[in-house]
Parts: sequence; C-alpha cells; structure tokens
Amino acid sequence: MGSGTTPLAERARSIFTELGYAVDGDGSDFRAERAWKVVHVSTTASVDDDATDGYRCFVAEPDDASDLQHRLERRQPAYEWAIIVADGDDYQVERAPPVSA
Repeated sequence: MGSGTTPLAERARSIFTELGYAVDGDGSDFRAERAWKVVHVSTTASVDDDATDGYRCFVAEPDDASDLQHRLERRQPAYEWAIIVADGDDYQVERAPPVSA
C-alpha cells in the first residue's frame, strides 16, 4: 500500500506544489522549499517543540484547525508557524506568521 501517505498529506503536497515549492519527503511530514524559504510541513495534529529552523506549516482539516491554533498559541513554540485549512479541493490560510517590518 505505498508509503502510507494520507489523503490530507497528499493534498498538502499538492497545495505547496501549486504554490511553486519543491516538495521533499513522504508521509505526514515533509519539507517544502522555494528560493530562500524552507517550510517544514506537517499534517499531524502533533504540536511538538522540536528545533525547527525557519517556518512550520500545519495543514489541517476544517474541524481540527481551531483546536490546533489554540494549542499552538498556548504552547508558543520558538518557530514561526501557519495553519492551512484544506477542505476538499479548496484551502485557505487560517493563521499566517506575523509580517516582519
């Protein structure tokens, strides 16, 4: 049965590919890179405080996004993070990292 990629992980890869990122890795966590920007993408609800440099993006189902955002806000991880809500073929950025001035 392949690499164990879930439909949400496949959708996350598709979103980042459409945005022009090169996607590396399989499973529920992968790396997306475009020009100078590297994004560590996760489709799991696990909020760990690993030493991720740069940006981290969580891709979530609509029913899971709010709870995930609250957990991240309480945890205040050291990395910048965003949440993309994937709903079928549509997606929207639910929470983006702050813009540096």
